[in-house]
Amino acid sequence: MFHENTSAGGLNLVTASTEDGAFQKKGNSARILSPEEAERLAKDKVLVTDFKQAKLEKEAQKNWDLFYKRNSTNFFKDRHWTTREFEELKACREKNSLYSPERCKVFQCDLTKDDLTENIPADSVDVVTLIFVLSAIHPDKMRLVLKNIYQVLKPGKCVLFRDYGLYDHAMLRFKSGSKLGENFYVRQDGTRSYFFTEEFLSQLFKAEGYEQVANEYVQRETVNRKEGLCVPRVFLQGKFRKPLVKTEVLAD
Repeated sequence: MFHENTSAGGLNLVTASTEDGAFQKKGNSARILSPEEAERLAKDKVLVTDFKQAKLEKEAQKNWDLFYKRNSTNFFKDRHWTTREFEELKACREKNSLYSPERCKVFQCDLTKDDLTENIPADSVDVVTLIFVLSAIHPDKMRLVLKNIYQVLKPGKCVLFRDYGLYDHAMLRFKSGSKLGENFYVRQDGTRSYFFTEEFLSQLFKAEGYEQVANEYVQRETVNRKEGLCVPRVFLQGKFRKPLVKTEVLAD
């Protein structure tokens, strides 16, 4: 069951989820902060020192390795939303007669510096997923990731994106002294997280030659009536296509 309403920011879809007490809204409008939340964010202006930021960048891989060692696969629960939100994933698997788990190639790389074409032929990939990936990468290196992916993506095919959005509950929970830059924070364990705006994400992809197919906020509110808690989650979800005709990308 869902409701549709049109606002100044575009079309929003509000859906009642099968998850207990969860409601979802999609659209181009960012979440509106309460006066208390806005005041708290406005006061948080002190940035982590350059020395510590350099140390965090150097130790990024180690901190994430430790994170997954502690949490294994239990941190991200399977909500089965990927095939619901991105039909391309299901279609790609079911329509390809050559699909076989035994034929999948698994390899490790650093998307910010390792050339993907060393493992994947250029212009050969039908779908690329960037699901909670870019937020863990320093904003200065995000364009390197998209440029790397662009090389292996087939013309006319898409990158499917989902990640943390501006004013997500996780962003509002950071204490003073955790801020690395605009919408960029460090957790206590040394892992980092960036919170995307629709405008920033659009500029990021378009700067590397992609065409925007979809780009919207997904706002979810999970209400625990027993505890009287309302947790506002905000994600950014999008599809960005490699053009069929090669376009020139202007350098900064």
